[in-house]
Amino acid sequence: MSSPSKPRILLLGEIEHEPASEEWQALSTLAELVTPKATNRAEFIQECKSGALNGVVAVYRTFGSASITGRVDEEMVKVLPKGLKYIAHNGAGYDQIDVDVCTEHGIHISNVPTAVDDATADTGVFLAIGALRGFNLPLVNLRKKVFRGTAAPSLGHDPEGKVLGILGMGGIGRNMARKLRAFGMSVQYYNRKKLSDELADGAKYVEFEELLKTSDVISLNLPLNAHTRHIISTPQFHLMKPGVVIVNTARGAVMDEAALVAALDIGTVASVGLDVYENEPEIHPGLVSNDKVLLLPHMGTYTVETQTAMEKWNISNVRMALQEGKLRSPVPEQKDMAN
Repeated sequence: MSSPSKPRILLLGEIEHEPASEEWQALSTLAELVTPKATNRAEFIQECKSGALNGVVAVYRTFGSASITGRVDEEMVKVLPKGLKYIAHNGAGYDQIDVDVCTEHGIHISNVPTAVDDATADTGVFLAIGALRGFNLPLVNLRKKVFRGTAAPSLGHDPEGKVLGILGMGGIGRNMARKLRAFGMSVQYYNRKKLSDELADGAKYVEFEELLKTSDVISLNLPLNAHTRHIISTPQFHLMKPGVVIVNTARGAVMDEAALVAALDIGTVASVGLDVYENEPEIHPGLVSNDKVLLLPHMGTYTVETQTAMEKWNISNVRMALQEGKLRSPVPEQKDMAN
């Protein structure tokens, strides 16, 4: 009597760091490791329809794998292997996946939450201090061999005594709050739910509009979804303190870039630190040309240590799915979903 065949697990994207790579290969004792032949969405849909990926029960996917599959939406979910039950996404943000559609089809989704907190918060701190101090223009001029510029740059501002308003007080927001307190900033936040005193760690809970009206620096640390897209746009800029500084390390589309450019032009927003953009890798030309905008090309988790930890965490989601029939870190929308 032949033994039952192993389940299959699909790798979408690459595992780039050696310790994590070894852990992925070790899963071969539990399942057959599979990679797609497709290089674009049309080819991947056809590969699924052909039956070549039948037997796949779990998927490990990266942010970059969208170049192969596109968004995991209804069209995509309908052609995925019928036995697929788990998608492990290597990232904190998972807006590339339509969670509602996956839930309807019985597919469980996980993300990588806490492993990204330190590196992303560090990036936010860099952008907050850099934008407050107005470091962008001197950095650009120095590369042009013009020390400080032909005219002295405008004076920046110290973080001491300023109010930091955090929109989205999850792990990254709390991490950033702790680090910026060391610079003498006080912290207030708005969240879907007020945090326990222990988690808030001294940060003051305020309503959304109050945060906009009273913060000197506003940090966006919330996920992108249908409710948060353009949560910051023209009406919100009109509520902010004149000369506010904005930092975004979340997702570009939580803020209306065209409205941001206009707010910068009229001086409502004094300066900005951005790591994410509404239409990455494209950046609004009004941001690129503005000397008051400090730009990074989505570098939030771009460290050896963090990316290795993220890969290992995501592999642990796949391993748990195979061994226990559940995910280590299911996304919040599916917290009550039956296994």
